Amino acid sequence: GHVVRNWKVRWFVLLQDKLLYYKIEGGKKEPSPKGRILLDGCTITCPCLEYENRPLLIKLKTKTNTEYFLECCSREERDSWALDITGAIHAGHPVQVQELHRMKNSFKLLDNISLHDIVERMYDSNSGIKLTRNLDQGNRYKETFTGSALVDWLISNSFAVSRFEAVTLASMLMDENFIRPVGTRSTEATRFSDPSEKFLDDSTALYMFAESGKKNASSKEEVQFNISELSGTIVKQGFLVKQGHKRKNWKVRRFVLRADPAYLHYYDPTKEENKPVGGFSLRGCLVSALEDNGVPAGVKGNVQGNLFKIITKNDIHYYIQASSKAERVQWIEAIKPLT
Repeated sequence: GHVVRNWKVRWFVLLQDKLLYYKIEGGKKEPSPKGRILLDGCTITCPCLEYENRPLLIKLKTKTNTEYFLECCSREERDSWALDITGAIHAGHPVQVQELHRMKNSFKLLDNISLHDIVERMYDSNSGIKLTRNLDQGNRYKETFTGSALVDWLISNSFAVSRFEAVTLASMLMDENFIRPVGTRSTEATRFSDPSEKFLDDSTALYMFAESGKKNASSKEEVQFNISELSGTIVKQGFLVKQGHKRKNWKVRRFVLRADPAYLHYYDPTKEENKPVGGFSLRGCLVSALEDNGVPAGVKGNVQGNLFKIITKNDIHYYIQASSKAERVQWIEAIKPLT
């Protein structure tokens, strides 16, 4: 409603240039419309995520800047209405209407968008996907999102134009280990080979960021642990390029090597706070140079050379690039006595 912001059931009729809505009395619509929305110059937003607890909204904004929020009964109904309303808005442009129907069942990842860009946007605290607690088969999961919520988010952020396209894109995110299924419903679907079956556009299928699955220690334990790690004497520090564990991309990190206790920590130089973003004990580690003639297994992406590898006692492999062979030698010689 425009005056009282409540939600009311209305019967809608879509005409070529307007959307009429009628009151319902005794299960029947009244003969005269309660109001109308002129579609000339109108813009449509679907899915509209302005109301977090109402995922089935369509938003219409007229050329006089009046906003209408319409809630449907299902995602299928919402998308069907949105397609037909969009077609009516562009009725004078038949080519655009044909393109809309063509895109509905086609998929092509935009050339200027990478999966990394999508995940970075998903993580954004303001415009990213909303993380919630969910219950599945008696198990509680923190920081999860549903399959249908991700599909809505991808469409609303213009990464996809249809649910078919968004499902395919979400399936790619899962294949590249950016997101993972949690709970029975979504996990069982991963055995299918077809992308449209592997990822579920469903409000009961749960997913989370792949990196969110780590069990965090309590804040008290974490502080005590970090104080112990960071109490050692700094032996060496400098900038190196490290390969990520999940995304296999390369990022510049400031490394700090400490002794007593022996730890190697790395920091994000783009962040002001002086807290490591990762680190590990050097006890029991193996460190070695990697030859520059060919890229070794486990290494992906842009490799300039001067690689060395550290394998922890828990068999975690870290691949690191130095800026020169001399710098690589210096780091290896500084690390070896502490292992």
